[in-house]
Amino acid sequence: MENSLSIVGAGRVGRALGRRLRELGWKIGAVITRSEAGARRAVRFIGAGKPHAQMTRQIVSSRVILIAAPDDEIAGVAKELARIGGEELRGKVVLHTSGALNARVLDPVKACGAAVASMHPLQSFSGVAAPVLEGRVFAVEGDSLGVRVARQIARSLGGSPVQIPGGKKILYHAAATMAASNVLAIEEAATQLLISVGMKRGQATRALLTLTRQVLENMEQLGPRAAWTGPLARGDFNVVEAHLEALRESPAEFALTHEALNRLGARLLSQDAAGVLAELDKISAGKKVKVKVTGGNA
Repeated sequence: MENSLSIVGAGRVGRALGRRLRELGWKIGAVITRSEAGARRAVRFIGAGKPHAQMTRQIVSSRVILIAAPDDEIAGVAKELARIGGEELRGKVVLHTSGALNARVLDPVKACGAAVASMHPLQSFSGVAAPVLEGRVFAVEGDSLGVRVARQIARSLGGSPVQIPGGKKILYHAAATMAASNVLAIEEAATQLLISVGMKRGQATRALLTLTRQVLENMEQLGPRAAWTGPLARGDFNVVEAHLEALRESPAEFALTHEALNRLGARLLSQDAAGVLAELDKISAGKKVKVKVTGGNA
């Protein structure tokens, strides 16, 4: 059967997957975005397809329909697709690329006879170019045929499909967000701290990214506990306390995040988690007392 694909929501993810699949010989059908101009840009990026600014029956001419719309729009897209496709959806495969939602959001098209699954590439998409997907994990879940097609697509892109329970999809996404978006926030916070002590942004960024890459390489080679370094790992609680004192000059989120990360590191990485957490409790209690005295409420 011919590999053919229509794309609803051709933003960063939809455009990138469409382009890679087109390069692998897939026939690209309808490409739908919010505007005609956006759809034309998406088609130029993909290198094929017919641009549309709204849902059209031409979608169901493709064997596979990929919904790469924002999470809060996927349910509405599925309902509209069911309305315009109806019985023509029988035998089709409908996939969505959300990391947080499972395949249940596609129930309207499943009721029309389509196979459904979610297929989330664990990869950041800049929108500038189609990223390399070789070796990347694709989280998949859904019904048997939908999952089979999602696995085939992931493997054809050089990815590694991993099936997860639909009911745990949001936890999977929380983990991905922690390792990506949250790490970016931490890196930027550290960058701003170095800028505040006189470094230029370029210097600070290079210094911190080099350090972070080294730590991640150590984690990959040695494991998390062996790669763990710093004052908390050494039990140097005077330095830990001094860090928190110094961070009071920054926005409150800096100290709160640093304190929370210390506790998370102690729980996950320390061989004496209870003991380290107890020491952190003492530091936290002492800090709170000082805050009260400063406020004149002692």
